[in-house]
Amino acid sequence: MDRDAMREAYARDGYIAIEKLFSSDEIERLRDEATAIVEGERGEIMGTDLIEGDGPTISNVLAIHFPHKASPIMLDVVKDARVAEVLTALIGPDVKCMQSMLFAKNAGKPGQAWHQDEHYIATRDRSLCGVWIALDDATVENGCLWMHPGSHKHGILWPTKPHGDPRFDSSEEAYDFPYAREGGVAVEVPAGSVVFFDGYVLHRSLENKRTEGFRRAIVNHYMNARSYLPWTFGLPPAPHVDVRDFVLVAGEDPYDWKGKEEITFPFVRPEDPAQAGLLFQRLIAMAEERKTDA
Repeated sequence: MDRDAMREAYARDGYIAIEKLFSSDEIERLRDEATAIVEGERGEIMGTDLIEGDGPTISNVLAIHFPHKASPIMLDVVKDARVAEVLTALIGPDVKCMQSMLFAKNAGKPGQAWHQDEHYIATRDRSLCGVWIALDDATVENGCLWMHPGSHKHGILWPTKPHGDPRFDSSEEAYDFPYAREGGVAVEVPAGSVVFFDGYVLHRSLENKRTEGFRRAIVNHYMNARSYLPWTFGLPPAPHVDVRDFVLVAGEDPYDWKGKEEITFPFVRPEDPAQAGLLFQRLIAMAEERKTDA
């Protein structure tokens, strides 16, 4: 797919999928690294005390946020030149990454209900782009992504609420949008493929219905580096805030004179809403402390 075709498809549907951008050897190495991160071989991960059993394993962890802060290999994925080339066509020429996530999603683990990533990471210019890297073949059966094509064009962040649906984790679900809740298009891709999607596009994933096996994925979030990042991590909105905790992956940082900061850190995403609330309180307290220290 050439750059013009990528831009056209992204503008039309709100996402594009590029098959096997990463080789099988690269994917195998990333699977091994995922296990090492989850099992604490790359340093402490906040929230592992909330996991039942003898400790975190790749089988009982749903997701880890900011693995690139713990693993040089995950940081290399964030800065991958092939990914950056696509991003410069879609949201460039200056691109920065503010978040990484590692999803394990073992058999029986839940998915995430309909949502828009811009609801969580607000940008001033609507340039947020999720980059979803399949570490396993992603199928309807094991919980692949689903999209509502074109839903980004409304430019609306739909309201969210608790869902009470066992198919999904503790994250809230978007509602009151003009699409069928059980509709959408399944984005099935082989391991090594990458899905790029707009921050406003409605998307979800269902549970892994298989009796064994994973649906692992790395999900990184990028935006145009020419825009401020007013990301307040759940605190009251502050439109003039510009979070300076990011990785520049293409072009230049026009606000380099502001310097950089370290606010975020690796943590586990709990499945249970009560545990998620407890961990969220910890995260907010630590984020506030780090901002104060900075």
